[in-house]
Amino acid sequence: MSSFLILKFCEMKKFNNGRLKIGIQKNGRLTEQTIDLLKRSGFEFDAYGRRLFSTCRNFPLEILFLRDDDIPEYVQDSVCDLGIVGENVVKEKMAKVEVVEKLGFGMCRICLAVPRNSGIEKIKELNGKRIATSYPNVLEQFLEKKRVISEIVEVSGAVEITPSLQVAEAICDVVSTGTTLRTNGLRVLDEVLESEALLIGNLKSMNKQQKILERFLMRLRGTLVARKNRYVMMNAPKSSLEKIRKILPGLSSPTVLPLAEQDMIAVHSVVPEQVFWEVMERLKEAGASGILVTPIEKMIL
Repeated sequence: MSSFLILKFCEMKKFNNGRLKIGIQKNGRLTEQTIDLLKRSGFEFDAYGRRLFSTCRNFPLEILFLRDDDIPEYVQDSVCDLGIVGENVVKEKMAKVEVVEKLGFGMCRICLAVPRNSGIEKIKELNGKRIATSYPNVLEQFLEKKRVISEIVEVSGAVEITPSLQVAEAICDVVSTGTTLRTNGLRVLDEVLESEALLIGNLKSMNKQQKILERFLMRLRGTLVARKNRYVMMNAPKSSLEKIRKILPGLSSPTVLPLAEQDMIAVHSVVPEQVFWEVMERLKEAGASGILVTPIEKMIL
């Protein structure tokens, strides 16, 4: 659907009712994780079948289910106040939107790739060559930075097969695991862009919906922060407390509680998941025992 038709649809369904509007991917790589994030953030809505929109039952929020390629444009045109979409799509569409939050999922790369048996080893060797891609704008900007002049062949799908069809000497496409490249006899030549899911917004629309937006972001960020941390509880000798305090990278001072044994204490803290195992090993060396680790459902800073 075009932006105009979506806008008319929203008007017919009384979307202009003071509710915050967010566009998310209807069906694709980010759909499941996006819906999971919103529901973990406490938003209750239905997401099944061929729905075009859903009204949140416990928050002034309307959710539009869209093609990912359309989301940046709908946010730019104020059809949606917010959108969740891959950074690769935002860069390609060159939409005038604000990046509100990086969401930490949907990681992928846009890469240049060539056939395994190709003699091309450096970017400069793509001068005068054809490159097939679904991301012509991203690729053009990358080539300009590298001072490489190539012919960009825009294709809408099945980019990986273009070298075997002699349509192009190289491709530029999304790479997640690299399996598709290997299956088609290709190897990565260079990385063009690292991408993850973004929450984007229309600045004018967000200013109008500031109070609702602040409530929305508090819930969303509470869930995002919680995902990145673990709650840790342990027993330790009182004599080890200073060592343990120096090891723990928590957001604030750890909670220290007395135990039945007079020379023992319980220490509770929050540990970022990215350094979790390193911290656990050091805590053990410092004398901690009975270490219990639990996930955090929500975390409001």
